[in-house]
Amino acid sequence: MLGGAKRVAMAEQLTRAGKQLGVNVAIFSHELDAQEPIASVARVIVGKRYADPEVDAELDEIIRQHGINIVLPFVDPAIEVAARLAERHSEVFVPVSGIDISRAMFDKVEAARLFEQAGIDIPATYQPHAIAYPAILKPRTGSASRGIVVVQTPDDVEKAPLPLHQYLIQQYVAHRDEYTIDCYVGMIDSEVKCAVPRRRIATAGGEVIRTVTCRNSRLESAARHVLASLHLRGAVTLQFIHDLDADRFLLMEINPRLGGGVICSICAGADISSMIIEEAEDINALPRNDWRDGTLMTRYFKEVIFYNDSQSPDNE
Repeated sequence: MLGGAKRVAMAEQLTRAGKQLGVNVAIFSHELDAQEPIASVARVIVGKRYADPEVDAELDEIIRQHGINIVLPFVDPAIEVAARLAERHSEVFVPVSGIDISRAMFDKVEAARLFEQAGIDIPATYQPHAIAYPAILKPRTGSASRGIVVVQTPDDVEKAPLPLHQYLIQQYVAHRDEYTIDCYVGMIDSEVKCAVPRRRIATAGGEVIRTVTCRNSRLESAARHVLASLHLRGAVTLQFIHDLDADRFLLMEINPRLGGGVICSICAGADISSMIIEEAEDINALPRNDWRDGTLMTRYFKEVIFYNDSQSPDNE
């Protein structure tokens, strides 16, 4: 796991999927700090930042030393790192898209350009000299909703923390519902194994804390169009909004990795954790389209305690 940090439930799902397939799964997580919640279920390896030019060599050594078979990114800066790793290590299963698309999705301006070229519906995108109000300013390389600014007037634009060229500027849709679609595209056969829409009911710090799966043929069709148009592979998380006034679904963002709320889709029956283990074992994963509509996931806090005389965390 690259940046597993709080993804304890995902680690548990991967371990469970391995047991069902008769595969022993041992979890390692590459982190900046040893004292992360993932330490309760995984061995933490403290390493370099993903922007560090030496991180590739560091990960190569970790793979060699610990016999790593699967690599999964869980934070945006790790996605391109994982894509590069896949090109160097054919023996390691890395269910991510190619380097170019991984890099483009980390720049919201470049991503919006690709979406428009592919004929994907997105909110109107503005140039700094031609903004229609209200508008939303999104940092080009931001994540987890950090740094987003909604502007109503030119005066608001003047107060933006960053220069305008560092933002993606788009139409602000106030009357909306937000949806995430958890997808998995087979690395063996490029088949869409699942595309599960779920409505984002509540979030905190950019993380979903309450979400529910929902059958929606329009969203599922839109997701498949996006996946095929951009040649995405492996684990992919799509973010859509439903413009309630115009009754249209608009793509907001693509994260070519597992999302934090994917546990909801897995528990609904779209078992992406099993798909990953199966494909790593050279088994062509079957599509999981019989997932349960209306599966609600809500989250709570759970403490992991570290003592200064031991590296082994305790759960409370």
